Amino acid sequence: MDRAEKREFVTHLNQVFNSTGSVVVAHYAGLTVAQMNDLRSRMRAAGGTVKVAKNRLAKIALQGTPPEGINALFQGQTLIAYSDDPIVAPKVASEFAKANDNLVILGGSMGTTELDADGVKALAALPSLDELRARLVGMISTPATRIAQVVNAPAGQLARVFNAYAQKDEAA
Repeated sequence: MDRAEKREFVTHLNQVFNSTGSVVVAHYAGLTVAQMNDLRSRMRAAGGTVKVAKNRLAKIALQGTPPEGINALFQGQTLIAYSDDPIVAPKVASEFAKANDNLVILGGSMGTTELDADGVKALAALPSLDELRARLVGMISTPATRIAQVVNAPAGQLARVFNAYAQKDEAA
């Protein structure tokens, strides 16, 4: 990388650290190229991104951002996983780490909150924003459906009574 590429990379990472919902930092030593591509594709499918960054450049990009406190995590071969949804990056990284021992989660951040490895795993156990929205909609729409059924029940019973009288009159 020449100076211009490094400057552009630091600017991009700075924007990422300022705007994302969560950041996960992990060691990736020992992962094969195929495993790394698998992690990247899983993260991309879920709405996140994985980047391998030089520690020095990542530390420079962290300056003045909300997750500035995770500076100490950048030692050794590290990668950064991030997403706008605070749950996506920790969830995908944790699931991948369960299957691959070579991916070791060091910690991360959610906004200004610093997370250790256990904090990232706890965050991964939570449902995503989309799942929470679906649950909320389900909780809201269920009472409305029940109210509609209760309101329509007397009309249905009346219709059945009228139908019974009509059939009785036809039979007579």
